[in-house]
This record gives sequence, C-alpha cells and structure tokens, in this order.
Amino acid sequence: MQHIRRDGGALFEVNNLDRQIYRDELADFLPEKMIDIHTHVWLNSLKKHADNEFARVVSWPSKVAADNPIEDHLETYRLMFPDKEVTPMIFSSIKKGDDIDGLNAYISESARKHQLPALIYAPPWWSAEELDRKLTAGGFLGIKVYLNLSPDYIPMEEIRIFDFLPHHFLQLLNDRQGIVMLHIPRNGRLKDPVNLAQMLEIEENYPRLKLIIAHVGRAYCDSDIGNAFEVLKNTRNMLWDFSANTNAVVFQKLLEAVGPQRVLFGSDLPILRMRMRRICENGHYINIVPRGLYGDVSGDRNMREVDSPEADRLTFFMYEELLAFKKAAAAVKLSADAIENIFYLNAKRLIDSVPKG
Repeated sequence: MQHIRRDGGALFEVNNLDRQIYRDELADFLPEKMIDIHTHVWLNSLKKHADNEFARVVSWPSKVAADNPIEDHLETYRLMFPDKEVTPMIFSSIKKGDDIDGLNAYISESARKHQLPALIYAPPWWSAEELDRKLTAGGFLGIKVYLNLSPDYIPMEEIRIFDFLPHHFLQLLNDRQGIVMLHIPRNGRLKDPVNLAQMLEIEENYPRLKLIIAHVGRAYCDSDIGNAFEVLKNTRNMLWDFSANTNAVVFQKLLEAVGPQRVLFGSDLPILRMRMRRICENGHYINIVPRGLYGDVSGDRNMREVDSPEADRLTFFMYEELLAFKKAAAAVKLSADAIENIFYLNAKRLIDSVPKG
C-alpha cells in the first residue's frame, strides 16, 4: 500500500529490499507495541538558517529532512513498521537564533493533539524558575539539552556537560523526578574521562531524575568505548538509548554492562529515514549513501557516496540500527521478554514514573 501525504506525494519510497528486510529480519523480532524514546519534530518556518549553524554539529543530518512536522513523523512509522503500534517521545531540534518558544510550543501542541510524551528543548541560559514554569505550562516530562547551545566563547572540543546542562536544571529535574535527554559532548565521546566523571556526578548527586544517555554515548565505533563500561557498570539509575547507532559490538558491551532493564529503543528520526550503511575507518564513522541522493556531500567527512549495484543494496538507517541490535541481542541471548522491555516496557515505566503536573 502506498502512503500519500496530504500534499499528494509519498513521504519516501519503501522498496522491495526494504520490505524484504523488514519481513524476514525485523517483523518477528520486534514486539507489537514499541516506544521510540528519541525523536525530533519541528517546522522549518520556525528555524533560522545562519552561515555558522553547523559550527558545533555535523551537517549531514540536515540533508535528510528540511523539517519534520508531526504528520510526517507519524507517517514514517506507518511506512516503516506497518504491523506495529509505535509511540514516539518527541522534542524539537534547535540551534541558536531559532524561535525556541515557537518550536517548543509546536511540540507541546503536537503532543497534546496526538497524546504523545514530550520533552522541552532547554537552552542553558534559562533560569530554574523559567524552566519550571515552561515545563508545567507545556505538559513536558523533562528536558532535551544539546551542546550547540553552550556559551560561544567555549571552543567546541572543550565543551563540558555542565556547560549546556547546568546544575540548576539538574536540581529542578531531580525535584520533579523528570527526564533529561543528554547527548554528551567532546571528541573522545563515551570514553572521554571528563564526560565519564560528570555522568557519574549526575548519577550521585541527582538520583531522582531520569538521565538518558543518547546514542550509547555517541560510541559509534568500537574505539569510542575505551574503559567506559568498566567505569559505569556499577551505576544504578542511568538509562541508555541506542538511537542513530548501528554498532552491534557497542550494543553488546552495553547490554553486558548494564543489562536490558536500562536500555531503551530510540531512533533519532527523521534522520533514520536516510538510506545508508555505516562503517568505521581509523576510529571515524562514515555513512555510505547512494550517489546524488542527498545533494553535494563532497565536503562532509562523515559521508561517502557509492554507485549501483552497491547503492541498490542500501536500506534505511532505521533498519540498519535494528539489525545491529538484533545481532547484539542474539550474542547476549536476550529473551523475548527482555526485548519487549527494551522496545516498549522500559520506556513505558519511565514515562509513567514522571509525576504529572
């Protein structure tokens, strides 16, 4: 069945390869109900596109979708998971200069309309009082924070977690028993000792908040792990999503370190609509994509184009992530119940645990 947007065009193509992979590899592996804990929804009309907008972030995600209104977002699940019931937790995608209040208001409105859990995208210059007021008014379960909103005077490679997730945010979310979605900074990614020290500080000093480490701490290549799971294996509260990650070795190490009860399915939509395969070279990840599909990527070190027939064998980023997790699940012999926890029940318990109002 071809799904059509209200403007008359299909959102994206699902081809025979995609359908075969889903039918043969994923449909029976995934539970009937799923919660996607990590997704972005926004309107391009509320964004400001500056010359330096990618100064602190990679640019390739912007080539997948100029915007992602809630209707497109929900349509993506219908296309990719035709026999599943998928509920996303939604938050915006924000850079300095964007209409922050407008983008967050769109999330709140979309969440109320479709009965979805949502996080507010919180810049570090807000006071605790302002954040508290906005959380309550918008019906948000917690906050999404990001390194690109750190003070401009801090060089990108020197940004620390507390530069964009300040302690007054952490205390407020601890008091509210709310969710914090954290994309850790720094070139060392998960193995960076500053990141590890500050993650442990949050675990120790703010035990009532629900901290989610996004993307398995950005450990996209084996070399990104270092001794992180040795350092973190005795944590009790820290949660992990595996969004936008396709590394089965990393997933296996995570499951072995913390078990399945603190792991959450996340996608990072809409970028997981990308048609790609990820490789690592010299500790650096590269997305292999069909030539010309995402415009000019010649200057992007994270992108490499290929031609047919290799290009014809590329499926969705979403399916690549799930296939890698399936491989890790088999390696650690996860039960069907554990898989249901990771894809649904862990997130449901998390969402239900946040006090309402």
